[in-house]
Amino acid sequence: MTQKVAVLGTGKIGEALLSGMIRAGWAPADLLVTTRRAERAEELRTRYGVDPVTNAEAAKHADTLILACKPQDMGALLDELAPNVTADRLVISAAAGITTAFIEERLPGSTPVVRVMPNTPVLVDEGMSVISAGSHASAADLSHAEDIFGAVGKTLRVPEAQQDACTALSGSGPAYFYFLVEAMTDAGILLGLPRDKAHDLIVQAAIGAAVMLRDSGEHPVKLRENVTSPAGTTINAIRELENHGVRAALIAALEAARDRSRELASGNG
Repeated sequence: MTQKVAVLGTGKIGEALLSGMIRAGWAPADLLVTTRRAERAEELRTRYGVDPVTNAEAAKHADTLILACKPQDMGALLDELAPNVTADRLVISAAAGITTAFIEERLPGSTPVVRVMPNTPVLVDEGMSVISAGSHASAADLSHAEDIFGAVGKTLRVPEAQQDACTALSGSGPAYFYFLVEAMTDAGILLGLPRDKAHDLIVQAAIGAAVMLRDSGEHPVKLRENVTSPAGTTINAIRELENHGVRAALIAALEAARDRSRELASGNG
């Protein structure tokens, strides 16, 4: 892998991506990073052997620029990059809600842009990164983005019009599961279990269920029915979930997340 890749804004997600790329075979000499703080830059140099540079230097020397900044910082970052970016660079945005059109308008010529929405499990190489092409991005550009983000999990290509829905479902998705585990842990305490034991039971149940969903090929309804015996404990719990409108609440929650993603994309933050 001889192309130089720069990660601009090396926070938690940026560092996870950097670490995953090195494990996947990228040479540290081919990776550049930018940070706001000198001590953070030195930390990354020591930990990974990469070169910290300025944003302008990254734009001049890297073939691929990964913009891992906060959405509210994107405009200022693009203003800094624009004088130094040429149309043979690939720009990958990992900032929530920022459209490829927003970036393309602020960069010269026909600079290819790819939009990626990762989620936090990239920190443990189990992420899902949703990838969309801008108006100038080629199939090779999408494949290159998949190679990079595939180092920290799975990738999925979607039309950009579906990005807000994917943000609601996948980008925010881990938080819903954490919320559910939190609630179930409280229930375990109410039922008389110590917190640590309730937590361990629920986390392992979640991991096991997720692996079965991924590997069995079965529909979730079928897997649920396998646990739900007639007049048993599970069906009584499912009835209460339905009585309290949990399914409808989840649908409404995801719609709210999608709508907020649209607001952020339109600049109504």
